[in-house]
Amino acid sequence: MRSVLITGGAGYIGSHASKAVARAGMIPIVYDNLSSGRPEAVKWGPLEIGDIGDKNRLAEVIARHRPVAVMHFAGQIYVGESTTEPIAYYLTNVAGTAALLDAMRVADVRYLVFSSSCAVYGLPEQMPLAEDTPLAPVNPYGMSKLMAERMIADCCAAYGLTTAILRYFNAAGADPDGDIGENHDPEPHLIPRALKVAAGILPSLEIHGADYATNDGTCVRDFIHVGDLADAHVAALAKIRETSRSVTLNLGTGRGHSVREVVAAVERITGRHVPIKEGDLPVLVAEAERARSLGLLPNLRGLDEIIATAWRWEQTRQSTRKVVAQ
Repeated sequence: MRSVLITGGAGYIGSHASKAVARAGMIPIVYDNLSSGRPEAVKWGPLEIGDIGDKNRLAEVIARHRPVAVMHFAGQIYVGESTTEPIAYYLTNVAGTAALLDAMRVADVRYLVFSSSCAVYGLPEQMPLAEDTPLAPVNPYGMSKLMAERMIADCCAAYGLTTAILRYFNAAGADPDGDIGENHDPEPHLIPRALKVAAGILPSLEIHGADYATNDGTCVRDFIHVGDLADAHVAALAKIRETSRSVTLNLGTGRGHSVREVVAAVERITGRHVPIKEGDLPVLVAEAERARSLGLLPNLRGLDEIIATAWRWEQTRQSTRKVVAQ
């Protein structure tokens, strides 16, 4: 069986992608330093512990497993933290990507699927966001992703690398089978935080801004189920291997949901009240027709299913904690 190296594969999206790769008949080789990833999320292939900036360790792992391609998720992900710790973000997201690209060049691994972000667009004037929207990131996180994209493009031109650059919107939800889910510490994301309030773990949900020019005054975001995102990575890899043509694609649903809509859905699915306590961009929605036309987003799950899978995952975690405590 052919293998795929998955950097950051012990993390939230990387672990779901690992399962999707295994389901597609390939072996996911997870490469992670476990600084934020969880070893228990590595279930479908071997775990190789190493830092993304360690070129020698990368070379050793690639030489041993001989992957046909790389899915690159490893990186720092928090926008707010990037403004206070920019060097850490440039070292991991930019220098780390450079180390990976060099290791791939030496080993002649020619296919890369890169985890980018809609943060590369910055504060655009028009919605929805298309792939040709001007790129003007407004924080070090977005800038580090854009710099990595530019490096990858240069390596395509120089070394014959073929890539799929995938710009995510808001990944959410959990594996429908309950194997894995979102488990950040701290947890900054809206849906898992709202579910923690519903579960009684947090007292209330803080929202940032209730007077935006949206239908209910709260921010609007494009939420895509993490399983759909993982399947899109496998489809993107198949596409670039088939065509030997690089692509840059938005991965979103093309539909936005406000904070209050998300809270209402959480209350509807959990049957519990979510108290709210009253800096974000008002609307952030993908134009994802290019990815749809290539077959990467065939059957997208809606907000209710996103929240339902995340709620089942949260309940499973709480049940496990109670058993351990006893």
